[in-house]
Amino acid sequence: MSSAPQSINPPPAVLDEALAQLGFETFLPGQREAVETLLATGRLLLVAPTGGGKSLTYQLPAALLPGTTLVVSPLIALMHDQVQALAKRGVAATYLASTLEGDELRRRMQGVANGEYKLVYAAPERLTFPGFRALLREVNCPLIAVDEAHCISEWGHDFRPEYLQIGELIRDLPGSRVLACTATATPVVRDEILERLGLAADTPQLVRGFARPNLALRVAETDSAAERRQRVDALLAEALGAPNEKPGTAIVYAPTRKTTEEEARRLQGAGWRAAAYHAGMPGPDRDEVQCNFIEDRVQVVVATNAFGMGIDRADVRAIAHLAPPSSVEAYYQEVGRAGRDGEDAWCLLLVSPGDMALRRRLIESDSDGRATEQAVVQHKWNLFLELMRWSEGGSCRHDAILRYFGDEEETLAGCGRCDVCRDLSGAEASDDEETSIIVRKALCAIARLHGRYGIQMAAKLLRGTEDTRLLRDGLDQTPTFGSLKEHAEKWLLQLLRRCVTAGWIDFFGGERPVVILTEEGRQVIHAERPARLLLPPTSRPQFRVAARPARVDPHEGIDDNAQALFEALRHHRMELARDENVPPYVIASDRTLRDIALLRPNSLEELKLAHGIGPTKAEKYGDGLLAIVQQAA
Repeated sequence: MSSAPQSINPPPAVLDEALAQLGFETFLPGQREAVETLLATGRLLLVAPTGGGKSLTYQLPAALLPGTTLVVSPLIALMHDQVQALAKRGVAATYLASTLEGDELRRRMQGVANGEYKLVYAAPERLTFPGFRALLREVNCPLIAVDEAHCISEWGHDFRPEYLQIGELIRDLPGSRVLACTATATPVVRDEILERLGLAADTPQLVRGFARPNLALRVAETDSAAERRQRVDALLAEALGAPNEKPGTAIVYAPTRKTTEEEARRLQGAGWRAAAYHAGMPGPDRDEVQCNFIEDRVQVVVATNAFGMGIDRADVRAIAHLAPPSSVEAYYQEVGRAGRDGEDAWCLLLVSPGDMALRRRLIESDSDGRATEQAVVQHKWNLFLELMRWSEGGSCRHDAILRYFGDEEETLAGCGRCDVCRDLSGAEASDDEETSIIVRKALCAIARLHGRYGIQMAAKLLRGTEDTRLLRDGLDQTPTFGSLKEHAEKWLLQLLRRCVTAGWIDFFGGERPVVILTEEGRQVIHAERPARLLLPPTSRPQFRVAARPARVDPHEGIDDNAQALFEALRHHRMELARDENVPPYVIASDRTLRDIALLRPNSLEELKLAHGIGPTKAEKYGDGLLAIVQQAA
């Protein structure tokens, strides 16, 4: 067996032919690059969102390469669905899982030994069986694809010890190519995936497709179970109307099994075709709920995080979280199951005073109630706190998530649909001016402390607190000392955290990180960049349930000329979407097109003033959009 996979560089026509054999007309953005990289280098870490076409990245090479490709996946439902889909396309595939009868499992294993399959899917637990490992050493295995690869990282949100077997398998098969796929992984987690799999640090990494501006992300604080119920009911009414009124489905994520069952019963009583789903249910019952959801016999599933992985349902119109999940990664993976058809979807995260204590309790005990290691507890707690900081808002929720994942190129300069962007759009001009002054004062405090102290000291400086360290450094003699003394220190900390989320403040250091001002923060101070930020509330507004949630008129504020330009822009967007084989929202949202129709920009710089048009989109689509505007002049 060779010590390393051989580099292959097939001509484009060969890849196109293989794509057609699998039943597809064109590659989605990034797919061809991923396949070519994997075949040429033999190693690839692919990070792309749910529904982004990761499976083709290993299915197409598997169809081209001689031998049997192994796909390691924890999702039996996904294995079953993909094997069926491949069979319809004439590709021999099978899966091995504990749910199979003994005779059937042995028959499939013999088929693998005989080389009857191009792909074999297996759960990571299967790798613990010496017989299976020996079988893989005997057959020609040109490619090992690791799905849900973040599960191998102890620093990720869904660590699974059985995944640690995969690195050993890769060492056993040095001639096999390796593809690690995940829908969510920060730079730190990506590094650990490579380390755990035994892949070189220079292994190519492709990170793409995280922007999902068709999802209206919202966060709401609640004080009672009654208010949580009202919020969920209002969300379902907005997204689906009344029970059985509109097509589409919804998922409600609950933090505990008990809450899952209670909420499912409540929604059933309200007339919804609802069902509960959690890991404590018998396997056949879970399979039935999953099947009923896929086949539209159930419209709303109330579930713990056990539900959703591998579910291929494109018309999920709403996702509700009754409590925050474990991390930003877990949250974005779960809301990523909505709106996969490119149409609008609504995602509501509910937070309440009891969330911190509940999450800490869940972290400190595993499923059997046993204590976990303190280092693991602290890490998981830090991941949860990252989500809590994100939930505070202040700047576009989509852009904050993209920065978290290191996907700066796709930032939208405001999605126009999340609760923060909508609130910012409704702000008065005088409020914008006041916000700019407050934000610049806050950032000046960071500039004064740059690299010396942490974020709490910045709040003390703005408050004018006579801390001995501020006095010692002479910071009490600066104009910044007490420049926001009318605000409480707690409020100032919220403001500074929102500036972190906006990308204007960063941290540096180890256990005691200090604050530093980013280049974007400097631009805000010097008014070279707008200070678009929602200030922290001084009190929480009361939530009132309308008899029927009002829908925003998409044409409100647009005159006949602007409406004609808007329609021309939509037609242009549809042509681009067809050419690139992507959903229209990837090109631009309706909100973005309405902004362009009202702004009538004459240059790329003016175009960037529209919601959702950042440098990348301006460069890629700007000339075409400006041409449409000029034609309508």
